[in-house]
Amino acid sequence: MKRIAVFASGGGTDFQSVIDANLKENFCEIVLLVASKKGIGAIDRAARHGIPSRVFAKADYPDLEALYAELNDLLVSLKVDYIVLAGWLKIIPESFIRKFEDRIINIHPSLIPAFCGGGYYGLKVHKAVLDYGAKVSGCTVHFVNEIPDGGAIIAQRAVEVKDGDTPELLQSRILDVEHQLLPYCVKMLCTGRVEKNGRSVTIKD
Repeated sequence: MKRIAVFASGGGTDFQSVIDANLKENFCEIVLLVASKKGIGAIDRAARHGIPSRVFAKADYPDLEALYAELNDLLVSLKVDYIVLAGWLKIIPESFIRKFEDRIINIHPSLIPAFCGGGYYGLKVHKAVLDYGAKVSGCTVHFVNEIPDGGAIIAQRAVEVKDGDTPELLQSRILDVEHQLLPYCVKMLCTGRVEKNGRSVTIKD
């Protein structure tokens, strides 16, 4: 069974969706939660389910390379197969990405390549969608490469933008879809049903 580490920076609702799906279907072993700071909701969620957690706060290291070097050693020692970014807001250096090439996935709250890249996170994404007047948004699960939100797309789901939407309302509806899409993609990845050939990704249900 594949072993995963989940990285989170906030409340951890996407993390919870993977926990809940895995409790039902047992498609992976969640061996670690990596948190970007103390006191976040994701840590409480991990504790409730007996999942070990570690905090890697930027302030505790001289630079990001040092932080990710220690994190890499920890993940290697735990024999982690895949990393799942579930609301991870830290910059990931290329050196770390290369060590886990095609083994890191991320969920982003828009239909990439729209409303993504540097500066697009959280409510900022949904505000940008509404400001632009887009009629459809959604979420994307993708492999992580050296370009923010630039890796090969694994799966996407569309969500209608409704008249009268606020960033908060749109975020809430998209989160509901994220909580379906992310566990699905983690399951497909961990059960060997994701095939990647360059930017082309095929899922064999």
